[in-house]
Amino acid sequence: MATEPTVNDAPSDAPPPPPSSGAQLTYAGASRVSTSGSGALVELFGNLDRPPVRFEGALKHPLRFREALSALYGVIGSDYRYAPKDRTQYIAYLRLKRDAAPLGVWHAQQAYFAWMLRNDPTALTILDPVVSVHPDQITFEVFGKDESTYACLAFKPEAFEASGPAAHGTTNIDFSDALYASVQQIRGYRETKFAIGPDGAAPAPEIRGATLEKKIQVPDSWLRGFLQVQSAATLPFDHVQLAPMDLYNVLRHLRMNGDRKGKKRGLRFELIPAQQPRIVAEPWETVFTTTGDVFRGKAARLVRVWGRRRLMAIKRLLPFVQSVDVYLLGSGLPSFWVFRCGEITLTLGMTGFTSANWSSALGFDLLLPRKTQDGEPTKKVVAHLATHWKAAPKELTQATGLKGAALVEAVQVGCQNGELMYDIAGGVYRHRPLTAKPLDLERLQFRNPREKVAHDLLARGRAVRITGENRIAGIGLELTGTVTVAEDKRDYRPQMVLADEGQVRKVTCTCATFRKQGIKGGPCVHLIALRLAFAEKEAKKAKADDAVKFETRAFAKRDGAVENVVQVSLERDKIKYRWGPSGQTMRLQTMRFNTEEDARRAYFAKLADLDAKGYLDAIAE
Repeated sequence: MATEPTVNDAPSDAPPPPPSSGAQLTYAGASRVSTSGSGALVELFGNLDRPPVRFEGALKHPLRFREALSALYGVIGSDYRYAPKDRTQYIAYLRLKRDAAPLGVWHAQQAYFAWMLRNDPTALTILDPVVSVHPDQITFEVFGKDESTYACLAFKPEAFEASGPAAHGTTNIDFSDALYASVQQIRGYRETKFAIGPDGAAPAPEIRGATLEKKIQVPDSWLRGFLQVQSAATLPFDHVQLAPMDLYNVLRHLRMNGDRKGKKRGLRFELIPAQQPRIVAEPWETVFTTTGDVFRGKAARLVRVWGRRRLMAIKRLLPFVQSVDVYLLGSGLPSFWVFRCGEITLTLGMTGFTSANWSSALGFDLLLPRKTQDGEPTKKVVAHLATHWKAAPKELTQATGLKGAALVEAVQVGCQNGELMYDIAGGVYRHRPLTAKPLDLERLQFRNPREKVAHDLLARGRAVRITGENRIAGIGLELTGTVTVAEDKRDYRPQMVLADEGQVRKVTCTCATFRKQGIKGGPCVHLIALRLAFAEKEAKKAKADDAVKFETRAFAKRDGAVENVVQVSLERDKIKYRWGPSGQTMRLQTMRFNTEEDARRAYFAKLADLDAKGYLDAIAE
């Protein structure tokens, strides 16, 4: 009797799959664009497992719609994670090929998909967009595959010539490679109709295909990043307005010049009140003076953002863009880019850090509330928006009685819980339940088990201590700590070097985990705990200047094509003053004072003097 060969789905040396949440999406058919004669129909099928949402209308500008939807698709599949040369996956592929050689086609396919699910669960996954139909606009939300880019595409009622009755709410739509390919068939000379619904445009039942079901595993880190980027939009920001040509010049420079290995890869915004903002492309130090509105902030700022290559996703939409609004939360923090194309608006939210830059990610986490359930303030806000769909902060204050910090925390918790969204382009909060069922917020509170253990150690009081801070000129701050783990009956000694913008340049630890795999598998618990302890210390120090004993501030001022840099360091009773042109060896002057209080007064007086002379604070948030 012949027996079918068995496939070993889980080899002993396979790493455990990352935490994920199962999601089942059911559609009455596959979304598509159908053309007939001089007309076209964009038919998007909504999720049958969620309350029905419907909208129908005729597009005024089909080409804008085509390019906007293409930009959205570019964000969904974007993956800018660094992929080093590693033979591990190649060896695993050879082993898989050898094991699958005697199998039939079907069993070989099953073995391949099982291996992909264990090693890269998002490789073949496209999370369908979240679509909200509100009385004043239709919104498509997506999140990039590498968890670094959030996109929100909004259509106002003016984008449609005529529309039928609408059913408001939130759902998912089927979005696939086939839909993207069919969207490219849209032409400006065709009358194009647009329909969203659980049954598409509701044609005759006999032409319907079988029900389309998608069962995917959504990584918890993906879902957590989506919620966090959305909540970040509620934080304070600096606003910069650009002309489309300003952005085109920057993107053209990036396209014509490749990045340099080991050099800076950011965009530096130099913001001076009542002056045109300047954008500096690193490492070439190419300066672009913008032609939009002047910077209307109250203080001079120098903000560095990363992820500039992700802006290439809008290159096809750029000819239709009328204005660009940039919202900067700070160096190393997320930034939001709003591209306004008349009745169509595309918002890109870029995290400013990747999974490799875990230090900046931890610092960003501390800016947001860490609650796993809705409080009464959040419930009031959600209840009001569930019936009114959108509201500005002033309207929420009038409706709920919440104001100031209480209102900000309530809406931030609502955004992190997936119940609300902040429409930064319109300056309003919206009701948008991300999933049909409530999220398991306990699972999403931390990125991984190591981070949870680090927070537990930090809560023990004296378990995590910073034993040394050494400022290394031109490199950063060297931190040394001691982490006491009662369960291990040991003290561990983590050490790291932090750059001015928060990136980690060098790490080491005495624990067994670091000795075995270094930083390849992510930072160990003790390094995370040290970074969290330093972030808490910095937050407390910012509230009381008289407690400052160690601090370094960097300032920059441009004189024509030359950027002059000044660095002022306070080290107890000493002040170190460094200055010189950027990229060259800096001169050093050291001043010692009788007491720490005298040094502190002189330090802040020097900072005020530099600010009065027009120098930009490069690292202060």
